[in-house]
Amino acid sequence: MMKSRKQTARKNKGNRQAGMTLLEVVIALAILLIISVNVLTVALLAMKTTESKGHLSARTAEYAQDKMEQLLALPFTDSSSDTTAVANGIVTTSSAGGVGLTPGGSSDPLAPVAQYADYLDANGNPVAAGTTWYYVRAWSITNVGGVPTRVINGVLTSTAKLITVTVRVRASVGGNALLPQSTLQAGKSYPF
Repeated sequence: MMKSRKQTARKNKGNRQAGMTLLEVVIALAILLIISVNVLTVALLAMKTTESKGHLSARTAEYAQDKMEQLLALPFTDSSSDTTAVANGIVTTSSAGGVGLTPGGSSDPLAPVAQYADYLDANGNPVAAGTTWYYVRAWSITNVGGVPTRVINGVLTSTAKLITVTVRVRASVGGNALLPQSTLQAGKSYPF
């Protein structure tokens, strides 16, 4: 029995479409590789951004809150506590002559004033200014105008102070130009 040409053509056509050729597999793998590289690049960028903007920003806010709580815990008239020396989260009174809540300082971490700034390592532990610090905390204390004044310790002074604390990280992950920074402000009134 002879096969017709149509039957033979159909059989051959079916055999050619039975599987993928090596060339088709290589092209599919190349496309998959290109897509994977792009997805991994986006994932790496997302991790760097999360570390820099998320984690480090949260840390700067936490350290600013810590310093604010330390300063607010001082009495309104304190002018001798060394606010740069902290032991177990508590500001220590120093005979070396701290400034306590004396008006002054600068909340600009790029131009901190010596007795109104301290430095932390990557884990949040205090370190000396000249060492390898990771966070800088700078604060300022100002008398608030327009509020009643009172003679305190023989000096006519405002009965309200504004405390501003700014914390900035030294370096960002991934070389981002904008370094994470947090600023807090709080008021303190006499006699508290």
